[in-house]
Amino acid sequence: PNIVRSVEWLLTKETRLRGDWYIKNPQSEPSGWYFEYRNEWYPDVDDTTLVLRVLNLTEIPNQAELARASERGLAWLLGMQCRGGGWAAFDKDNDKYIFTKVPMADHNAMIDPPTADITGRVLELLGELGYTTEDTVVARAIKFIHTEQETDGSWFGRWGVNYIYGTWQVLVGLASVGEDMNQPHIQRSVRWMKSLQQENGGWGETLGSYEEPHRKIEGAATASQTAWAVLGLIAAGETRSRAVQLGLDYLARQQHADGDWKEEEWTGTGFPKVFYLRYHYYRHYFPLLAVATYLEETRRMTRSTEALAQAPG
Repeated sequence: PNIVRSVEWLLTKETRLRGDWYIKNPQSEPSGWYFEYRNEWYPDVDDTTLVLRVLNLTEIPNQAELARASERGLAWLLGMQCRGGGWAAFDKDNDKYIFTKVPMADHNAMIDPPTADITGRVLELLGELGYTTEDTVVARAIKFIHTEQETDGSWFGRWGVNYIYGTWQVLVGLASVGEDMNQPHIQRSVRWMKSLQQENGGWGETLGSYEEPHRKIEGAATASQTAWAVLGLIAAGETRSRAVQLGLDYLARQQHADGDWKEEEWTGTGFPKVFYLRYHYYRHYFPLLAVATYLEETRRMTRSTEALAQAPG
């Protein structure tokens, strides 16, 4: 009953207004979900993706209403794909960097270009809905992701700190749509992620990596960033690796007796190089998600091994 109530509340938060996004996406019926409590004019791809994942996993008494909202939301989301194949947060093809150079540019963030982290999150949803690498919308997104990869194998994280965040999102998204995770460029990202693991088993990245990308190797280990790294490695087929085990051990050791994790560092991003956010639940739900994903994946692997052992011949 509590889950049903939550889903019904989410349905009341679907926006039905034509915001600025309509200029570039006029073919889509108004839909989407937004960040903050009352922001109906500005639905965003990130929140919409997560809500659609929830709707896809649940049933409520008025299932027809849920289905209609899901259909509208997905159509809006697909309509927001940018010309290069990626997704931005609030807009479509809003990528003219010259606007960031004018004197009155607000935080140098007057544009909303597509990013690898948001694109990875969309792919995660599309995979859960049955889309594969054979679908055009997915193929275009993967091509965009390829162009955004750094030479060391990582991906920039626009909405979380930073390269750990971006690389996690991309790896999970690619795995969800059935991409071959053994490809050299993906394995390069795996090696990069492993190389950042600290002696205590955790991962951390300083805010300074936005100003100076070479500092991506610096930063105190945190619960949220360790969880992101573990989730990315699991998606890449590293469930039984030593790196994942050490990461989970770190999370277990750092958890307090009351179930909490301490995290003083700021791991959320407002505008890179300008201001950052401390989301107080990051330290709770990302470790929980990492542990739950690990348990589910190990159970799946065990079932597959048992089925193979029982197969005739």
